[in-house]
Amino acid sequence: PTHSHVLPALIRRFHEAKEQGLPFVTCWGDGSPLREFLYVDDLANLCVFLMNNYSGDETVNAGTGKELTIKELTELVAKVIGYTGEIRWDTSKPNGTPRKLLDVSKAEKLGWKYKTELEDGIRLAYHDFLTNEMRAER
Repeated sequence: PTHSHVLPALIRRFHEAKEQGLPFVTCWGDGSPLREFLYVDDLANLCVFLMNNYSGDETVNAGTGKELTIKELTELVAKVIGYTGEIRWDTSKPNGTPRKLLDVSKAEKLGWKYKTELEDGIRLAYHDFLTNEMRAER
């Protein structure tokens, strides 16, 4: 698919490349855009935390406050999956939004912090990918 979220798309792409023994994987752009990722269980934890600890009117952003480049994310996904081939960048394709990072200071001031580091979250997502019966339909 050409229209999917970056993390599931990378997991699928590197898994298939590993299974097929492909020598390289091509990714769009140059890998420079910055992104922030939050594991879904940490998001759920924040929602419960806020229901129990916050009654204000201001928006509280959910996030880690940490960012990395798409290139760094791509290398991390390849590492978790065990893909050892080359990563190529097709700069004729768009990079996407240059930066996506939330200010999570309100949640932190309330005493909440995420628990799942990105690499651990990718491992959990990859395990789900491997065990999900619907994977064959993708």
